[in-house]
Amino acid sequence: MNIDIKNDKRAAKVETELRKTAQFLMPAQLNGDFNTKGGYNIYPACAIGRGKIFNGFNSLAQYIIDQKAVVIDGYAGVFWDKIQEGLQACFAEAGLSVNWIKTADLLKPAQEVEKLIEPFLGEYESVWGTKTTLTLNDLYDTDITRQNADDTRDINIIIGTGAALADWDVPVIYIDLPKNELQFRMRAGSITNLGVANANEPFQMYKRFYFVDWVMLNNHKKNILERIAVVADGQWPGTINWMRKADLDEGLKKISQSVVRVRPWFEPGAWGGQWMKDNINNLNKDVVNLAWSFELIVPENGLVFESDGNLLEVSFDTLMFSNNQQILGKHADRFGDEFPIRFDFLDTFDGGNLSIQCHPTVKYIQETFGEKITQDETYYILDCQDNARVYLGFQDSINPEEFRNVLEESQETGNEMEIEKYVQSHPAQKHDLFLIPNSTVHSAGAGNMVLEISATPYIFTFKMYDWVRLDLEGNPRPINIDHAFNNLDFSRKGEQVYRELVSKPEVIEKGAGYQLVHVPTHAEHFYDVHRIEFDSQVTLDTNNVCHVMMLVEGKAVLLETADGSKHEFAYAETFVVPAAAGSYILTNLGEGGAKVIKAFLK
Repeated sequence: MNIDIKNDKRAAKVETELRKTAQFLMPAQLNGDFNTKGGYNIYPACAIGRGKIFNGFNSLAQYIIDQKAVVIDGYAGVFWDKIQEGLQACFAEAGLSVNWIKTADLLKPAQEVEKLIEPFLGEYESVWGTKTTLTLNDLYDTDITRQNADDTRDINIIIGTGAALADWDVPVIYIDLPKNELQFRMRAGSITNLGVANANEPFQMYKRFYFVDWVMLNNHKKNILERIAVVADGQWPGTINWMRKADLDEGLKKISQSVVRVRPWFEPGAWGGQWMKDNINNLNKDVVNLAWSFELIVPENGLVFESDGNLLEVSFDTLMFSNNQQILGKHADRFGDEFPIRFDFLDTFDGGNLSIQCHPTVKYIQETFGEKITQDETYYILDCQDNARVYLGFQDSINPEEFRNVLEESQETGNEMEIEKYVQSHPAQKHDLFLIPNSTVHSAGAGNMVLEISATPYIFTFKMYDWVRLDLEGNPRPINIDHAFNNLDFSRKGEQVYRELVSKPEVIEKGAGYQLVHVPTHAEHFYDVHRIEFDSQVTLDTNNVCHVMMLVEGKAVLLETADGSKHEFAYAETFVVPAAAGSYILTNLGEGGAKVIKAFLK
């Protein structure tokens, strides 16, 4: 892949001021072959044919001129002033007058907005709140529904988040923004939460986004989806890519019947390692480490489409709002618009230990945080160094009161504790699967490259002990002993841990050059895991169930679905075969045997 990255120092300076991250901004246009062959692709895109995605404000302005009146709605974090400036320059060049109505001017006063959202934000020091029951309309004055066009102007536009709440029977342009870019802007202080005048501390802004803004905005997007005529991508400060919604619908339909791969994104962390830096191309390697890859954490991943080298990204929920039946098949009624399985990387190669932690029970996460399902996890060891270990379960001699006292003492004094006196550690080997149902004490030790196969919730980690270290900004990481002790299951101890929480693989099918291995999960997990091991080629059926997959041994595989679609996937790339694909063929493109992990709903 040839990535067109300009070395304009002024552009780089502006980008640094607007987004705080070491990772590159996805280019608006790719030169050459955008389907990388022979390695992990950080910009996977679905090709939808020529003439479908357009680049630049000029082309979008011409579309608006033809309509004479539009509403331009979109997600939080969009640089609305830059969108308006880019379009206005085109209108001025054409000699046209424009009536601009900004939704930001129609919001309720900031103090009133803050009072509305306060019940959902929990304690100020906490990183968690409760998912809001508010709607986007609750943040605006009723005037937003009563805006009138100015017949003396050539063009009338309502612009800003919530613009489609206005009662205008005109085309809706929707500007989406990837969640990673929203967070990079948030950390730079270049954006604010909805209805807030100034940027807050990043963790406070993220909490507000997660529990309030994103909930309202996702529901709003779903409500107006059928009215949207144009979808645009707002992640580039100096340009814009856009496409007609009808063409997007065709692209979504195509992938919902063949294969889906989201765009991954990468983050450093206090315990991060070097595996991803050493093994994934086109990342900015000028970082101290990389801890996470959001391989398939769909509340924060996007889907990229390509036409004429132009790229356009939309949020994953756009697919689920319109095609959840095709994606989830017989489980669609249970999970609705929410995709239930998560894949992500935890990289501790030459790094540190994750915190000693646990996750909430179903009852606790529902009653305390407003989630529907909880954070049940597994650790699949994709790769590991010698002597790598996983912390899992309690020692048989665990005394909960003593354990809590030692944790609190360490937190107060900053002194290290002897964690293995209380928590078991297990040797880790490639292809091991460790089972972490909710309420189980656990941690990934240093020297692991973990593929975390989990239920989708992903922020509800109750840290009890974090090796008395600071984060990458030099600040203490939050410890959540109270939440943890409201959830810990102290019966998961002693020999029971190895019997119940370390998966015991079993071959359940076998043929020439092929075997299907069941790598069983815990009874409390609503998903299961198979490993497909084959030398040449294998044909599989979805049986109306979604398959989440990754090549965990081998160079590359070719996936061919029943509709004739063909896609090549490299080692460690995550891909999803929707239930509607029906059947598919996997062909091994490497010299040795291939191993593919398949996670699916029980």
